[in-house]
Amino acid sequence: MSLNTLAGVLPTRPVPREQTQALLDLRSAAAGLIKPRDLYTLADRLEQQAQEQGERPFLIYREQRLSYREVDARANQMAHTFYANGLRAGDVCALIMENRPAFFCTWFGLVKLGVVVAFVNTQVSGKPLLHALQTTEAKALVVGEECLANMQATEGLPDVPCWLIHDPETPWSGPLPKGVDGHFDSRIENAPRTLFPRDIRAHIDAQTPTLLIFTSGTTGLPKAARYSHMRWLSSGDVMEVTLHATRDDVFYCCLPLYHGAAATSVTSTALRAGAAIVIRRKFSVREFWSDVASHRISIFQYIGEICRYLLNQPVREGERQHSLRCMLGAGLSPDSWQRWLERFGPIQVFEGWGATEANAAIINVDNYFGSCGRVPDWNKTNVRLVRYDIENDCHPRDENGFYQICEVGEAGEAMGFIVDHPEIGGGRFEGYTSAEATESKIRRNVFREGDAYWSSGDLLRQDADGYCYFVDRIGDTYRWKSENVSTAEVADALGDLAGLELINVYGVQVPGHEGRVGMAAVLMQPGCDFDPQALYHLTEARLPRYAAPVFVRVTRSADLTASFKLRKVDLQRQGYCPARCSDPLYIRDESARTYVPYSLRALERAGLAAFAVADHG
Repeated sequence: MSLNTLAGVLPTRPVPREQTQALLDLRSAAAGLIKPRDLYTLADRLEQQAQEQGERPFLIYREQRLSYREVDARANQMAHTFYANGLRAGDVCALIMENRPAFFCTWFGLVKLGVVVAFVNTQVSGKPLLHALQTTEAKALVVGEECLANMQATEGLPDVPCWLIHDPETPWSGPLPKGVDGHFDSRIENAPRTLFPRDIRAHIDAQTPTLLIFTSGTTGLPKAARYSHMRWLSSGDVMEVTLHATRDDVFYCCLPLYHGAAATSVTSTALRAGAAIVIRRKFSVREFWSDVASHRISIFQYIGEICRYLLNQPVREGERQHSLRCMLGAGLSPDSWQRWLERFGPIQVFEGWGATEANAAIINVDNYFGSCGRVPDWNKTNVRLVRYDIENDCHPRDENGFYQICEVGEAGEAMGFIVDHPEIGGGRFEGYTSAEATESKIRRNVFREGDAYWSSGDLLRQDADGYCYFVDRIGDTYRWKSENVSTAEVADALGDLAGLELINVYGVQVPGHEGRVGMAAVLMQPGCDFDPQALYHLTEARLPRYAAPVFVRVTRSADLTASFKLRKVDLQRQGYCPARCSDPLYIRDESARTYVPYSLRALERAGLAAFAVADHG
């Protein structure tokens, strides 16, 4: 199934390979500016920009406008206070706080000490919070007042210092949770704003970890990925040349800072360019365009789903008159991409593919609908697309026992060759805090004896022009009636169903059948009802018969990760069992040419058996 065919998109004409490669070469040169052994850190760049940018705005939040100099001064206060309270270079300090200026000042203050900062999801409490603190071996925790409820709901927290940063917007009432130091703010206010001594961190080189960022965790508990100063700084260097970012740009930070996208791409690029960042505590569909207008925002980082939310809003007068010139992100379907540009005008879209822990990435610098990146010359990248057998869940081997490169049009797993050289930073796999988790993502002896590749778990395909397309996660793609079905492609094809808010497609097992049958969980917009006949007709127009979902559940909410990725494990376990699913269920009825309410008779007409609860416990 072609992505462009599926989504009804007419592809633009590919630009010459040489033109794409020229920009990719600039990105490669930028990626090599910081060397592994350079005695240069995130804190050095902040202090350098504070000197050069001075009173130019860095952080904008509601009515607050903090200059580069002011942010650096507040970070110095943090650094002096943390040092006085016992933190030292190499220690890990966890930070749980929503998007606001104090997040940046705390983060940067810790970095000035050479402390490794572990960003913790502001939505977690109980076992997931304990897991975050234990796996990072945090020696201290900084908590925003807005997150105190997470602490109160968690038993057995480690006996480490817990410092409170007050939040005027969400004051805490009642006694503080046990172990929380509520007087930390006063110590910060009384600390000097003078430059924190650099010699405290002078021995730290660029390859040293500076951040621990948790993966999205679509299955199981998230893993803490290591992020070095070098990788963080290089991200800004690379995206500065990609976006042609300058100090006149204004970035929009509306994704959670505890996740990689906002904390890395947005912050590192804005800092590199000397640009401003408008902080939104949480993404708001209602406030997005008013924020763009009032702050003259020029660049924002998207996740595909937030673009869909914005496209679902009613058309408003003058909506093509705005300051956005480009956007970067992932997960924008071809249909949403085309609708976005048609509706909001000629914005440059930089769709990419990668991961928080990835040692490889690709990017579409050509605004070519649907593609997550282009590889004009495979000799100039460490990415490879490797053949993958979905039915047998394995990588086919050649006669010498090695993996095989995909042909054009063939879906395969994206892997990144792991570069292990003391003078080269690009292509390194920095791994996780868990050695076991790190090793589980490495494939060895892939194309020759002794090599090593990072395994992404993502299926991609390339076309004849070198454009690559995301197909699905391994495990999400399922096999039905001897055909492979991509859940991502099916979701893209059905994404513009009238009144739809979200669609989550997955495969479920059926007793007596090989493979898995397609099922879709749909969330409708407020005030909109699910139209089973409209969905049926859309599947007929857009999908091969074998790829059309057989079951539909109309859900009341969506289970999303921090990066707006849809979780599927619980849905797959519940399947189409009425005893486990309180949502309305529908079954595809070919004779009636619609989806009909679940019943044993409708199941029988579809030639399927009832969901066996015991088999899916």
